[in-house]
Amino acid sequence: MSGRLKLEFAPFATPAKGVLVLFCEEGVKFGPAARRALAPTGDLVMRAAAADRFKGKSGSALDLVAPPGLDVSRLVVIGVGKARDLKAQDFVKLGGGAMGKIPATASEATLIADLPGGAIRPERAAELALGAQLRAYAFDRYKTKRKEEEEKAAKLKVTIAVAGVAAAEKAFAPRAAVADGVAIARDLVNEPANVLYPEEFARRAGSLKKLGVVVEVLGIKEMKKLGMNALLGVGQGSEHESRTVIMRWNGGKRGAAPLAFVGKGVCFDTGGISIKPAGNMEDMKGDMAGAACVVGLMHALAARKAKVNAIGAIGIVENMADGKAQRPGDIVTTMSGQTIEIINTDAEGRLVLSDVLHYVNKHFKPKFMIDLATLTGAIIVALGQEYAGLFANDDKLAERLVKVGNEIGERVWRMPLGPEYDKMIDSKFADMKNTGGRHGGAITAAQLLQRFVDKTPWAHLDIAGTAMGSPQTEINRSWGSGFGVRLLDRLVAEYYE
Repeated sequence: MSGRLKLEFAPFATPAKGVLVLFCEEGVKFGPAARRALAPTGDLVMRAAAADRFKGKSGSALDLVAPPGLDVSRLVVIGVGKARDLKAQDFVKLGGGAMGKIPATASEATLIADLPGGAIRPERAAELALGAQLRAYAFDRYKTKRKEEEEKAAKLKVTIAVAGVAAAEKAFAPRAAVADGVAIARDLVNEPANVLYPEEFARRAGSLKKLGVVVEVLGIKEMKKLGMNALLGVGQGSEHESRTVIMRWNGGKRGAAPLAFVGKGVCFDTGGISIKPAGNMEDMKGDMAGAACVVGLMHALAARKAKVNAIGAIGIVENMADGKAQRPGDIVTTMSGQTIEIINTDAEGRLVLSDVLHYVNKHFKPKFMIDLATLTGAIIVALGQEYAGLFANDDKLAERLVKVGNEIGERVWRMPLGPEYDKMIDSKFADMKNTGGRHGGAITAAQLLQRFVDKTPWAHLDIAGTAMGSPQTEINRSWGSGFGVRLLDRLVAEYYE
């Protein structure tokens, strides 16, 4: 986690130093607390707004340095548009936008959480704080020559002034746990593969034990005994041994069926013998973003003491090309007993997931399974980087994912499944082949996964376009986005606790 931000809530007051951030409605209309703070400045803000043609529209900002009448070094006014139209996610974006307006050299900042209708409710103030915390994340641990302002930014103290401090703190506590989970996922995705290889990834997942999560690590010996040959085949060309990590959070009723979350954890993907082109191959350090999300999610659930039983399972491998590597034409027998012909060794994520999905389904009999994977480039061709691809065998689960995704801004778009696509992965030599060719590539990958879930309600999220290198937003300036942590935490909180 970045550790760049010290965040706290305090009663309404005008700060004596640092940066002051106020929010205004369209028409440059302020709330009572903001008007009190601006009283010493006279009509300064209105004159500046007229000169800058600032009208308080959503996304706009007015920036005044050393405003006369105030002791603060800078005054930032952020427009919210029409306050009545604001939803929870808009407050998260406002918090992130406010953080983006605070200079890197600042050591203190105060956000006054009110609007023309009065004080912002505790839940919305907590969303502001969440947005600020998400925006503050930075992955700069390998920059040895940090500039002086970057070091100062690492010590930034942000105060959110609210009407009720205790209520805001209470509302923020679970959101802080989720923000930390997102930061953990981002850290994992951003780490280079020479640092984060399968054994190290498993070790880091083990740190969840301090939150009460039961963590079990399966090594080569245990996976061979279980017959997880599809997963093991992917990693056999690497000097780093593969791992499967099972994380259990028991916060629900004893004996209640758990919710299961499964992540693809390819720490680096060369493509294997079907080697990828050299251009942009460095991005394949992020091919474990699905597994990173699962670890971040399990942290969030445990840290906020979610009243649910949850399983997080990740298959962690490195797909390398050497004399021991898997070959095109090889046939592997999965843990389920089904056989897969390897057509392309770069279609490796579905092999990893096939064994982990079956393991989780067999051992834990979950209420549902959701897997996340940077699985195909085809999903980026289909959806760009705005939506993750959603495939599901259960309409209710799919509808819930779409709904919560729209609510928090981690959007998913449902894609088709059907027996017609199964024909594309039929093999002459085995039960199936691991790729169906270029057409419908994301769909045929999902069709293969579906063969390993039986009748358990299941959803597959192809996050190749949203988890790494995704467009920067008000709440994320990192290459690794941590996509999926907030989505799945909200799903659990809204429907399963």
